[in-house]
Amino acid sequence: LDKHELSERDICTKFITPALVKAGWDVQTQIREEVNLTKGRVIVSGRVHRRGEAKRADFLLSYKPNLPLAIIEAKDNNHTIGDGMQQALGYSAPDALDVPFVFSSNGDGFLFHDRTITSGPVEKEISLDEFPSPDELWQRYCASRQISKDIEPVVAQDYYPSPDNKTPRYYQLTAINRTIEAIAKGQNRILLVMATGSGKYVVAFQIIWRVWKAKARKRILFLADRNILV
Repeated sequence: LDKHELSERDICTKFITPALVKAGWDVQTQIREEVNLTKGRVIVSGRVHRRGEAKRADFLLSYKPNLPLAIIEAKDNNHTIGDGMQQALGYSAPDALDVPFVFSSNGDGFLFHDRTITSGPVEKEISLDEFPSPDELWQRYCASRQISKDIEPVVAQDYYPSPDNKTPRYYQLTAINRTIEAIAKGQNRILLVMATGSGKYVVAFQIIWRVWKAKARKRILFLADRNILV
């Protein structure tokens, strides 16, 4: 089998996914492939408009559904192991998916970029057999965000199980997860600023649901300007 003749999808199927499964990642609940983030920026020129390049992550790894931990950008074997890193770093940035662990691969191994490292090299190459497990990355995540054991159940509380399996948009996930972390840490004043049509009530509902189910607050006051929204 000549890797240089394989497509990017072949590299994902034959090398990257098996490495993830071997490391303990669950294909059904923790691994998502070809995750659409944006449809592309709308570019207007006079009376003509077009879409810019859409953003799509090859792999999104989550500790639990909607609790993303890592991004993997895959390339075919005619690229070097780190050729997808800059693209993956863009997807994982704080103003995007806000995940600390970033990987690039061409099927030979992984280039691992760890945003939680505060001193020393943040990137290293690892073999296919050295990919970290979900628990390892979760513990690193908790340590970097100062999430102690006593508040970890709140931060890791499940999302509302949507009957239509609808997943919040990436920026909604970021807003929900950051807010839950702040509440769990005892922060009393939190302001979310979201534009019209960006899903404020979806975000509010998931925050209320997760806080209520985790028993992090005894009472929640929800205000809206229309009964239908309540």
